[in-house]
This record gives sequence, structure tokens and C-alpha cells, in this order.
Amino acid sequence: MESFAVENVSFCYPNRTDKALKEINFTVNQGEFVLLCGKSGCGKTTLLRLLKSSLSPYGEIEGNIYFNGKILANYSVREQASGIGFVMQNPDNQIVTDTVWHELSFGLESLGYKQSEIRTRVSEMASFFGIESWFYQKVTELSGGQKQLLNLASVMAMQPSALILDEPTSPLDAIAAGEFLKTLEKINRELGTTVILTEHRLEEAFPVADKVLVMDEGKIVADATPEEVGRILKSQNHDMYKALPVPMRVHGEIKNPLPCPLTVREGRAWLEEFSKENTLNIDAIPKDVLKEDREIVIEIKDAWFRYKKDLPDVLKGFSVRVGKGELFCLVGGNGTGKTTALSLMSGLNTPYRGDVLIKGQAISKIKSLYDGLLSVLPQNPQSVFVKKTVYLDLMEILSEKKLTREEKEEKIQNISVLCRIENLLDSHPYDLSGGEQQRAALAKILLMEPEILLLDEPTKGMDAHFKEEFAEILTDLKANGVTILMVSHDIEFCAAYADRCALMFDGSITSVDTPRAFFKGKNFYTTAANRMARTRLSDAVLAEDIILACGGKTEKREKQSGKMQWYTVERENKPQKEKIKKLTPARVAIGSLFALLFALTSLALLPGCDVCKWIGINFSGSAIVQIVLIIEVAVACVCFFPQKDIGIEVIQAPKSDRKLTKRTLIATFLILLLIPVTIYVGLFFFGGRKYYFISLLIILETMIPFCMVFESRKPRARELIVISVLCAIAAVSRAAFFMLPEFKPVVSLIIIAGVCFGGETGFLVGAITGFVSNFFFGQGPWTPWQMFAFGIIGFIAGILFKKGLLRKTKTSLCIFGFFMTFVVYGGIMNPASIIMWQNKITWEMILSACIIGMPMDAIHALGTAFFLWFISEPMIDKLERIKVKYGLVER
Repeated sequence: MESFAVENVSFCYPNRTDKALKEINFTVNQGEFVLLCGKSGCGKTTLLRLLKSSLSPYGEIEGNIYFNGKILANYSVREQASGIGFVMQNPDNQIVTDTVWHELSFGLESLGYKQSEIRTRVSEMASFFGIESWFYQKVTELSGGQKQLLNLASVMAMQPSALILDEPTSPLDAIAAGEFLKTLEKINRELGTTVILTEHRLEEAFPVADKVLVMDEGKIVADATPEEVGRILKSQNHDMYKALPVPMRVHGEIKNPLPCPLTVREGRAWLEEFSKENTLNIDAIPKDVLKEDREIVIEIKDAWFRYKKDLPDVLKGFSVRVGKGELFCLVGGNGTGKTTALSLMSGLNTPYRGDVLIKGQAISKIKSLYDGLLSVLPQNPQSVFVKKTVYLDLMEILSEKKLTREEKEEKIQNISVLCRIENLLDSHPYDLSGGEQQRAALAKILLMEPEILLLDEPTKGMDAHFKEEFAEILTDLKANGVTILMVSHDIEFCAAYADRCALMFDGSITSVDTPRAFFKGKNFYTTAANRMARTRLSDAVLAEDIILACGGKTEKREKQSGKMQWYTVERENKPQKEKIKKLTPARVAIGSLFALLFALTSLALLPGCDVCKWIGINFSGSAIVQIVLIIEVAVACVCFFPQKDIGIEVIQAPKSDRKLTKRTLIATFLILLLIPVTIYVGLFFFGGRKYYFISLLIILETMIPFCMVFESRKPRARELIVISVLCAIAAVSRAAFFMLPEFKPVVSLIIIAGVCFGGETGFLVGAITGFVSNFFFGQGPWTPWQMFAFGIIGFIAGILFKKGLLRKTKTSLCIFGFFMTFVVYGGIMNPASIIMWQNKITWEMILSACIIGMPMDAIHALGTAFFLWFISEPMIDKLERIKVKYGLVER
């Protein structure tokens, strides 16, 4: 029976024209082990996430996906959670609790299993995966391999029939990755669980697979057994052929009648059989050449380091010397101190004993370490991104360099082509795949043009094709005198391209040598080629060594010399400059009018001016005149200095299509009639004593228009979480600024919610914020009034933005926020202070309350405008990116 069946599936992300998946068709039988491979960005992760609805990306999908003979979308969330397991690439992204035992039981608790059943399953999984010795540990104390094993065990505790894994071994060292894949094979063989795995390390994953799918540019180019896939890729001369296991590549490059080997054991047997009929030429294996007279650029002498005084040492007598123009690779298991050693070289940490020298000078005495001298590519590429597009991130690096705009554009064009990100420049860095993020981060670091380059796991997530291009980049950098120190788990890459390699263990280096001398003879930290050929060709370290010794020929990629000379390449669809509205005659006329009014108002306040006497009112020193002056200046500035729209650029609908929907009209009726009636009933029939009941009733009434947003579908958890977080931020921000009366960011956050997610959501966020924040400030008869005042501002913001009357510019939002806070909030709360406490109410009382409250309302309004100016752009950028990416609420 088929576990998964994918029929004619195509997928396109929002705001993109190219489809990420194109006419995908394949089947996975129950109990099969399927390996999905392909170059970075080819659509592997997108395809895997579509196989579990709760993780599916938002976009346009065509075709059908079946699970156990039934359309996947027809399964409930609970059925998919228990039936389909998913293990992500980064183990930290999936762990949700603080201890191992709790993480194992979390999924079962969420599914509502009885405690006895949970204990039984957790104990079974702990025994099966060998977790007993660290069962009670905190997850922060685990290594990367243990965390990934914990994620796998937590998923398997729910007994899924299918298991999906997205590059689970990418953060692991070679030994831990091998152990993880063996555990995965054990699950497949002994439990009969269907396994679908994406992986760039194919040496150990390829042999255990029953079927291999190869993707390229959103299409499946091969779907067959591992042996057949090897022949297909060889015949197509496909780039993925270089990623195949060493025994398969050696067999494919040498004419022989023997069957194709998959594993190292089979490869060794093949070599034995081949050598019986053919003579192996040991002299054909290249020799390492090491320059002895390099200038020492990085030197660490007997460094000892610990993160806290009461913690054990991470580095213990660590010493290393790296020469100019050298590629020095540091390998070793997780937790041996490799990344910590890099932190000493980069100046982020300081050893409590020992010296760190850069070009012969103590690193603590170098003032401009990162000004062209040293750059670091961290293990997590996301940590280098600070802008909302890849293009802006690259431009940010060049912002401090004295270059013209054209020169900056040229550099970005060149580096984007060099790192193969020319089609990703308009994307948000966090929306890229792991390999694409790695290439984008590399491009940003290379733009700094450093003399010393420190790389922490740079090949993580890279496909085999780009690894060769990356090696060429490093070769050209070395030729230009750049010193490179690289920490890596990619043994094959280090063996092929390093000048020297070093093994770290227990905080210090245990061995250093040239690649062939370093890797030959080792059992674990060595290459597949060396394990395969050591009985016949002890000096062979690379697949190319075996091929040459067997009389074959290796095809070297034609090297494009001078890759780092910043050649110019035309790029289609250049990122457009930020669009700023031009001055129009209408703007000039309105701006001039308000500027004239400002001048006249100012003249009227001068001593000896009789304008006020002509009117018959003395406004001198009045708060009203000050507010009028502020409004006149603000309107004039908006007209004369138009700003760019913030957030994602949206094509504005024609005016004829901006009519409010029936849903919005019903919501308007509920908000403007039902809620005021509720407040009236609570005030005059309950005397304001049942304010808790009235507040909860208002919340229920605000939920009605909010739920109408989703129409026939159920709101998803991710939608409710975003809105809940907005409510929480607004409520907490009101409490955080308690020491500044009325100067708070609450209204600004409510306006942002309304603009981003619509009027109904804006009202809900405002009403809940008023209710929850009063737990800090005190509940009372005023709570329903505040809920309504906050909510109506969010509702009006959403309606006006939808109608095109409110623009997403800082100035427009600030003016709107000022008016709404002063007029609407003040206009509701000032009369409410009379209505709540007076039996006989007169218009004079209400007018008096409004006038008395004007100074505080002005402070409140100015505070709203102040916070909108500073937080509107970053918050709207992030909220709209999340909204479009996940299809939240309504677009």
C-alpha cells in the first residue's frame, strides 16, 4: 500500500512568479526508505513540508497529495500529528521544553494520552534510543547529536507510520551523523516506519535507501533505486553526480564489468577484484606540497578558557599557528572547543591564560579588528542578517565605504553571481533555504574584503556543485594573500582543499599535518576513499586518487581565473529604489495653506496683536492654540515632505473596489451599537458595579466580528498566536511605561495591528489590551470604556487603511495616531469620567471635563505619535512579512 502519493503537485510562494515545485509526481510505499536529494534551493524542504499540512508553506498549490490512500488535507491536525513525524534541520528549532524527559512526553501530552500510556511510551523510547543515561538532563546541556536524537525519539514516541526528516545531520560531526543515520535505519528496518529523508551527505544515506529521488529546479529528474540513479546522473552529466558516494563515482569513472558498489565495504571488495586483473599505479596519486616559509598571521599560545568560573575549561592549552595565504581546517567532534577557539581569534572571548596574536600583535591592542583586517562567518548564517532583503544586507556592508552608488551596485552584482544568489536579492534572508542562507552570508562577508577570514561550518547546507565553486573562491582568496581558518565537519572538503588539517579533542589540538598525511590511517576521522582503498592504496584520500591509480581520468572543472576581481555581470530585475511620492500641485496648495495658517496663528499670539480681540476670545497661552499650531505644522510637513510607504509594497485596489464588505458593515454595526449599549446597560442598570461582567461581555462581542474574518474556515494556531502576542506586547508596554503618565506606546501598537490585520483585529487587540492591562493598573467601571476607546481606534485604523484614506508612511501614521488619541480616546474617556461618577449630568460638566483633560490628552497623543515614528516601520515590516509568508488572517 502506498504511504504517500503525490500527483501533479506544483507550488508557488506569494509574490513570486517562478514556481518552487513543478509537476511533481512520485509514490512512497509503506515501509520504504526514500532519500530525497538535490542542490540547495531546488525545492526539497518545500516538498517535505507539503507532506504535513500544519507545516505547509503558504502559497498557491496545485495537484493532490495522498496519505494512506486518503487526501492529506482531509486528515485532522491530531491525525497528522500522530501519523506523520517531522524532524527539522536545526534541532534547537524543535525542542520546546527544558528537560529531556519532558520533551519526550510533550507530544503525547498534547495529544491527550493518559499518564500511564505516556510513561509506557516514554520509557520504551528512552530504552530504544539509549537515552537512559541522560534522561533527566536539561536540554541545554546536550550536544548537537543528542538534541537531534532527542527530537527523533520525541517524534517516534507518538508512533507515526511515516517519518520525514529535513537534513537532520547537517549540524552534526561525521561520527554523530553516522550514528544518527544508523538509528534511522534501525527504525525503518525494525519498526517498519516509512522514512523520507533529505540529505547532502550521501555516503552513508545512499546505501540504506530503497529509492532515491533527485530534484533540480523544482522538478524530479530521477526516481529509481540507488544504482539506477547513479547511472541516470552519470548519463546526464548532472551536477548531483559529484555528490554520489565515493565507491559509485570510482566505479563510474573506470571501465570495468564489475557490479557497482554502494558502501565502503563493497567498494573495498570491488577494488580487490579490480586489482587482480589490473595494475594499480600508486605513483599517480598526487603528493601534498606545503610551504614552510609563510608569515605567521594567527598565533595562539597555550590558551585556556572557560565560560564561567564554576564551569570546566573548554580550551586547555590550545595552541595553533596559521600562515599567510593558508587554508587551515580544524576538525573534530561536537563540543571539543572548535567554535570557542574561533571566538578567541575573533576577539569575542578572551582566554584567562595564554596569548592570542594577530599579525604578531596582541588582539586586545588592535582597535580596528573588523575594519578590513578580520571577518567571521558564524555557524548560524542568520546571525549576520540585519535587513529585510538580501540586497539591503549586502548594501549595508558597503554603506561605510567611500564608493559611488554605481560602484556599490557593481560589487553587489559581482558577488551575487559569484555566490549564486542573483535570483535571491529581493528575498528576505530568513525565507531562504539553509544552503541559500549560507551562500548569502558568505557573499556579505566577502564584501568586507578581509585579510583574515574565519569560517565556522561554511559548507553546511551546500550542495556538491557549489562546494567546488566555493573551493575556487577560497583558492583565489589565498592567491590574494588572504588567510583562512575554517572549522568544519566536512571531512571530504577539508581533505580536498586544505593546506593543513588539525584534529581537536578535549580543548586542544592533538594532531596537525597536510591533508593526505593527516587523514590516511585514521579509522573514523578520515575520508570514505581512504577507508575504501587503504588495503591497496594507503596514500589515497580522495576519490580522484583511486581513479588515477586505477588508470582513470578525472575531469577538473575549468577554472575561471580571477573570480575575485569583481567582474561586471548584467543582472535582471535590479532591486528598485524605495519609491517616494513626488510633490503634486494639490500637495503644494494644501501645504501652502496650512503653512499660511500656521504663520497667521503665530502672529495672533504676538504681544500687542488685536486679532484675538476682534474674535472676542483670548487664546493666549491656551492649550488649544498650541495643539492647533502642532496640527498646522504637521499637515504642512506631510504635504511638502512626502515619505515612502513602509512595509510590503501592495498594489492599491481601484476606488471602485474599496467598498466595505458586508462582513465589515456588520462588524461596524456590532462595534458602534452593540458595545455602547452594553456599556450603557452596565452603567445605568448595574450602577457600574458589574464591570468585570461587562468587560468580559465586551470581549465576547469583539470576538464576533473577529471570527467573521475567517468566514467558513477555522482560525489557525499561528494566526491566533501572532494576535495574542500583539495583545501581550500592548498590555505589557502600558505597564512598562507606568512612570510616565499617559506617555505610552499602547495606542501606536493598536493602530499597527489594525493597519496590518484589518479593523476587526484592531478592535480585538485594543479591547483585550484595555482589559488585560488593567490587571496592572486596577479594574473598575472605567475598564469597559477604555476597552471600547482602544478598540475603536484600531477598528478605524483598519477601515481607513482599507479604504485608502490612511497611508503606510511614518508621518501619516503619526498624525493619525495623534488625532485618534486626542479626539477619539480623549473624547470617550473625558465624558466617561463624568458619566461614571455623576448622577445628574449636564453638557457643562462634559465640556469642563474635556477642557481639563486636554493637557493629558495632548501628552497621550504626542506619546502615540512619538512611538509610531520609531516603531511603525520595523513592526509593520515584520508583521506584513509574516502575514504574507503564512497567509495570516486576510491579505
